[in-house]
Amino acid sequence: MSDLHTSPSGESHGSVSSYIIGFVLAVILTAVAFGVVVSHSLSPSGTLTAIAVLAFVQVLVHLHYFLHMGNGSEQRWNNMCFFFTVGFVVILLIGTMFIMNNTALHMMSR
Repeated sequence: MSDLHTSPSGESHGSVSSYIIGFVLAVILTAVAFGVVVSHSLSPSGTLTAIAVLAFVQVLVHLHYFLHMGNGSEQRWNNMCFFFTVGFVVILLIGTMFIMNNTALHMMSR
């Protein structure tokens, strides 16, 4: 029995060991973030910065170990779809913030 998981089309989806490594890293990053908040060892801005950095690292762990997004040629389509989605969400958020700010500035009650 092979250690690789394959789809019906024959594409590899990683090994059990890569899933375990990803899970352990995700648990460690979560525990570190929880420890930073509970210990109150950093200033409020330092805590927010630490949480943001740990969250970004955890997103990278999930992308690599669970979604198997790499820089191989077989992953090019997945990467393009991912970056298009991220760009779309960024445009949506910035546009929403612009519209809400513009609406708040032009309210008649001010």
